[in-house]
Amino acid sequence: MEFPGRLGVQQRVLPSYRVPFLDMLASTCEGGMSLFAGQARAVESIASGELQVAKHAPAQNIHLFNGPFYFCYQRGLLNWLSDWNPDALVVEANPRYLSTPAAIKWMQARGRPVIGWGLGAPPSNSPHFLKKWGERKRGAFLSRFDALIAYSQRGADEYAALGFPREKIFVAHNAVAAAPTARPDNRPRTIDRVTILFVGRLQARKRIGFLLRACAEMPNSPRFVIVGDGPERENLEALAKQAYPSAEFIGARHGEELKPYFSEADLFVLPGTGGLAVQEAMSHGLPVIVAKGDGTQDDLVRAGNGWQIPPGDDEALISTMREALSDVSRLRKMGEESYRIVSQEINLEKMVAAFVEALNSVS
Repeated sequence: MEFPGRLGVQQRVLPSYRVPFLDMLASTCEGGMSLFAGQARAVESIASGELQVAKHAPAQNIHLFNGPFYFCYQRGLLNWLSDWNPDALVVEANPRYLSTPAAIKWMQARGRPVIGWGLGAPPSNSPHFLKKWGERKRGAFLSRFDALIAYSQRGADEYAALGFPREKIFVAHNAVAAAPTARPDNRPRTIDRVTILFVGRLQARKRIGFLLRACAEMPNSPRFVIVGDGPERENLEALAKQAYPSAEFIGARHGEELKPYFSEADLFVLPGTGGLAVQEAMSHGLPVIVAKGDGTQDDLVRAGNGWQIPPGDDEALISTMREALSDVSRLRKMGEESYRIVSQEINLEKMVAAFVEALNSVS
């Protein structure tokens, strides 16, 4: 399936993990694809990527305020639209990006569709009157799009709850890897000592320190392997000497370098936020334990292949790990289901196909 036109895509930044998706999407556009994106703030520690198939038009991001008051204005957006002249435009469906309404107006004045792409619209924790006001504002913003693409089914349901027509909402499950082409090696059904694996950047929000303490609560002292680097490494190594001295800090590994660690593991655990490695762990036939997040994990991690735990609940992490490690045969079956999910349901090919379907539906 292809999009028979020229596509424009707007993002605030171009993270390296998005490059495979954007290049694959560009390969389906007969008229080519251009991405308009700028740089993240230094404090965000987002590694930028480099496109090979799609074109990249640099934006000048002007970052305003922080936290819940953060806004971004992308200078040069209308100039890019005029130069690239796309037949359809996909933008991040985020009202905090102040230049987006002008881009929507530019496209629709020329009779061309605009699709919003986002996580969803989770309920606010604000007081009732502010919550209702916010929902009206968000609903009015979303109503300007010709269609919406959500990262997850939960996100799609949230958009529909704000009144956006459900038939114009598409789900492109958030993916960072292509469908695996080779089945993982069969793991033994009985082992003397299980191996727990974490892969990711070593940051406070990943809650690796709590995973160290949880390993200390497990029977038979599982092997705990930590692959990654980051600002918390020194603190975590100091904590490990007290909490779990046998923990192995491997350092940063990428691509094929990761394969031996996934192959040796029995369980992948991500107790904090983020987690691009979850899908990769599943492609190697691993069951997973993850903290509940923005909805993207809901479709990926199910009762058949893993567990979702409340974020920040250390007791839930400990009890779930105990349950997981109590039955190795069950872990193997769950790992097989993980592989099935990423090979058949949630992968880059499926994500791109959902985008093309949405584009063709409005073009």
